[in-house]
Amino acid sequence: MQVLVTIGLIIIGVLLFEFIIFAHEFGHFITAKRSGVQVNEFALGMGPRLFGFQRGETKYSLRLFPIGGYCAMEGEDAESDNPRAFTNAKVWKRMIIIVAGAFMNIVVGLLLMTIVTISTPVFSSTQVSSFSPVAFSANTGLMAGDKILDVGGYAVLNAKDMQFGIQTLPCVEVDPESLEVYREDCCIASFNALAELYRSNTVGDETLDMLYESVLIPKNAEINACKSKDDAYRIMKEAIDGYYTSGSLQKPADFKYPEIEKRDKRLRYQGDVTVERGGERITVPDVQFYTSLKEDGKTAVSVDFYVEPLEKNFGTIMSESFTGTLSLGRSVWKSLVMLVQGRFSFSDMSGPVGITKAVSDVAAMGLETSFGDAVLNIVFVMALITVNLGVVNMLPFPALDGGRFVFLIIEAIRRKPVPRKAEAIVNGAGLALLILMIVAISIKDIVQLFTGTFPTM
Repeated sequence: MQVLVTIGLIIIGVLLFEFIIFAHEFGHFITAKRSGVQVNEFALGMGPRLFGFQRGETKYSLRLFPIGGYCAMEGEDAESDNPRAFTNAKVWKRMIIIVAGAFMNIVVGLLLMTIVTISTPVFSSTQVSSFSPVAFSANTGLMAGDKILDVGGYAVLNAKDMQFGIQTLPCVEVDPESLEVYREDCCIASFNALAELYRSNTVGDETLDMLYESVLIPKNAEINACKSKDDAYRIMKEAIDGYYTSGSLQKPADFKYPEIEKRDKRLRYQGDVTVERGGERITVPDVQFYTSLKEDGKTAVSVDFYVEPLEKNFGTIMSESFTGTLSLGRSVWKSLVMLVQGRFSFSDMSGPVGITKAVSDVAAMGLETSFGDAVLNIVFVMALITVNLGVVNMLPFPALDGGRFVFLIIEAIRRKPVPRKAEAIVNGAGLALLILMIVAISIKDIVQLFTGTFPTM
């Protein structure tokens, strides 16, 4: 049964991927037809042709390998005397044809994101409702009721933007002797003291919940507001004392309060956060978020606060769908900028092999709850892929649609086309670089898969 489920998910993934390719090429196809440009072949898939038919001047083909497709227009890559050749169409028509592929990718992304949004049971806002007892953001400036508008210069439209903004903050060394770090450690110490009472079976579930709500939460909030280390340590001791008095517990004879140890190095994801507070827009400087070390030695950041829910209705479904699609596009662009800045490395990039692995991983995660969740996870990844394709394909790089668009802009300004030979050389070089990059990334993906170092989503 599990094998059949896996095969079904693979088929769904392949069909969705081909739908993305179909939509992109259909954008070129339909605008070319509407512009009077002759389309010689419209193909789905690559490699040997399985079957097809011809209608009018155009061949329609289904090819063996479901890894792409194409819309072959007359005179697109070679000289042609045909008056309906791509190169003979008005420049503004060719611009529309080139852009249409990426536009259709965004449309498909919106469609897939709408499906995911409708299936999402609860929507999250960007307004802070409360904090984790060990929230670093609470003792570095954030407050309950804050509506987050911007994180580290990244505008926040929805909860996805907020999470992405926090995850892409720089991880920096902070002063281990600062008041903020000391308050954090006092909060962690009071939390750990309660956790130890539970682990040692000194308190049960009901008492734990009572102490968590009546002692830990309010006392840690007091710690976060302290103006000195002495006050922070005093309130930490009051919290621990409160566990025993409120829980009617007897302190052990050898009881000692935890000591706050000084460490030489502290790493924190940190950045300025702009919020709406009391009707005013203010910027909270150097907010820090919960930072942990993974097994491979890399750092990870967590959102350490809770947000208010959003009511699910037609308006919020439409809003979350549109802003969610926009967020995917913005995250792709931001990631490209960070790659250029050196904040992402070659090992963080993925090609076809990596994409397949990612789809497999999210499907497996979804299957832990239900087949429907697995499908929705795949749909979300496909939404990310199609928006990614739309954004990346319009980059001004030779051989991509964006590179072709640049040549059309030059032609419009010069009022005469760039020499075809020069354009062919540039696009050929760009294509060769793209192929080399895809091969290199694919080899890297395969090595990471076999060595167990493939990055998780």
